Amino acid sequence: MIRLFVNVDHVATVREARKTTEPDPLEAALIAERSGAEGITVHLREDRRHIQDHDVQRIHASIRMPLNLEMAPVDEMTELAARIIPYQVSLVPEKRLEITTEGGLNVLENEERLIAIRKRLSPLGIKFSLFVDADREQIEASRRVQADSIELNTGPYSEATSREEIARALSSLQSAAEFAGEQGLKVFAGHGLTNANVAAIASIPQVEELNIGHNLVARAISVGMEQAVRDMLVNIREGERLR
Repeated sequence: MIRLFVNVDHVATVREARKTTEPDPLEAALIAERSGAEGITVHLREDRRHIQDHDVQRIHASIRMPLNLEMAPVDEMTELAARIIPYQVSLVPEKRLEITTEGGLNVLENEERLIAIRKRLSPLGIKFSLFVDADREQIEASRRVQADSIELNTGPYSEATSREEIARALSSLQSAAEFAGEQGLKVFAGHGLTNANVAAIASIPQVEELNIGHNLVARAISVGMEQAVRDMLVNIREGERLR
């Protein structure tokens, strides 16, 4: 059964717009937990534009589910992860001016750095995941780095508009997931997924985990976090039945 990890970054985005104490991403995480989610994801950015250090610490201390810490592959974040010891770190590329993550990590160009980070964190029991595009060379490099898993970037699929574009993007993800499984990597997916497009991703046999944030937080404004999570889980389960 696919695990849904709820990303609560944009709860913090709303809070930081006024530099106040609400809404609280911890409260959103606890509601998601009660609503059937199986993990929480937070992205602690170098510029601290939304999630703050104290959010990571409070959420990690308060939830009973696994915490997935998304972070850039830099020394500051590596040492922070070593202190907090989340269930998993997911390494993502990061640009200061981007609105959201724009693409997968270039594992090929950063193998030595990524190996060093894994060697620092894996002995602490922290799972090691890499956010990558649906590219065989990047997946092969992820295996060489000895990642536990990859998270396939579903952004191109989510942003596609024509039937042909959607079909091509989905086929690319399916092929990448199959290849990653053959390489011994666990396969996760995320970026831009919604109730309308998640079922096709959930139908990919190798996918074990989905990271979804913006759509859930956006819908929570209208229907509440509990209903948003429950509706997403319904669509994920429908996709699983197509396997």
